[in-house]
Amino acid sequence: MGAYSNLLKTPGVARIIAAQLTARFPFGMLSLAFLLHVEHQTDSYGAAGVVLAATSVGQAISGPLTSRWMGIWRMRPVLLLTLLVCLTSLLVFALAPLTLPLYMVVGFFAGLSVPPIQPAVRTIYPKMVNSTQLTPLFSLDASAQEIIWVAGPVVTTFVGTQVNTVAAILVAAAFLIGGGAWFIASPEVGRVRIPQSKRAFGKVLMRPTVLLSTMTGFLLIGTCAAVEAGVISAFGDGSPNSGFVLAIFAIGSLVGGLLLGHLAVGPWSLPIRMLIVFIGIILTIVMPTSFVWLCVTLLIAGVGIAPALAVMFAIISSSVRFSDTAEAYGWSGTGQLIGAAIGSAIAGALIDSKGTVGGLYVAAAFALVGVLVPVVFKRWLPDLRGTDASPLADTEPVPIQTS
Repeated sequence: MGAYSNLLKTPGVARIIAAQLTARFPFGMLSLAFLLHVEHQTDSYGAAGVVLAATSVGQAISGPLTSRWMGIWRMRPVLLLTLLVCLTSLLVFALAPLTLPLYMVVGFFAGLSVPPIQPAVRTIYPKMVNSTQLTPLFSLDASAQEIIWVAGPVVTTFVGTQVNTVAAILVAAAFLIGGGAWFIASPEVGRVRIPQSKRAFGKVLMRPTVLLSTMTGFLLIGTCAAVEAGVISAFGDGSPNSGFVLAIFAIGSLVGGLLLGHLAVGPWSLPIRMLIVFIGIILTIVMPTSFVWLCVTLLIAGVGIAPALAVMFAIISSSVRFSDTAEAYGWSGTGQLIGAAIGSAIAGALIDSKGTVGGLYVAAAFALVGVLVPVVFKRWLPDLRGTDASPLADTEPVPIQTS
């Protein structure tokens, strides 16, 4: 744990981690808040699902697009513009009397305007710490973000059921404006400037490491989405057991990130971490409706999640030019969003036909392919043991703002 304590003593690191987690916290709330709100307004889960799909499409488009904009117009203007549009969308979604098509339109704009905080902060990190601290910092970041997925749904469920669904969305909006303002005001956001990329939009996705990270992230988050669907089907969406099991899954990821995050990244790091996920998932199939068994097996599976994400962040950082890092992280995030949507959809179909075990079969299949892909393309994985994981230098000076 010494690596993490040293990291948190580095000037600005603890503050910017806290700021970006607060700014991103609403996005651990909004899917469930939108679901509850639209279902309450329309009495249809199907309608709510369509609205969530529109929101996800907007998010998938926004990831690489707004990340690219930060190299053109700088971080603060892009973050501020998207924050204001997203906040306006949330207020309209919560307070205006909308029909289903309008909920879809507003949800799409809410997703399209999600501030690119994750790509921004992961672009800033290499400028805040030395090269030996970068991989542990990515791991700490991936571990800490589990707080969003543990606490976000809990806050949403409590506010949405004890007050109302409008209040749940407004609480998310309050976190967005408070956390977003805190992050945007951080000195590092104004100090670090991303050079404008000279490459065509999307070209960075052709980098083997970026493509491999995007593919593996798609499979990893698809696994998690299928697990979530399977667990909810096992206990019912009204049971506290579902939330507890999924919290254990996230806690496993948090623990795994802290335990494994300081290890150097080699060519086998990603397959091994994905193998941990697969082993835990395949064990769930033995007793798919046992509360205790699912807690144990998903704790095991969770141990591989944050470390795997940290490896993906590190190999992207080490293999692309600084001007392309934000866009590369944007594409990686889009892959994860698509994985979540497809994993949930396929798991839902198999749950309807085979029950809970069908969703867990889908999760196991996604996880297995998630092991095989980095094994088959291992030659694309860099060996970062004893080397610098910082982005490649651009061919021109990178300006640093002094105020």
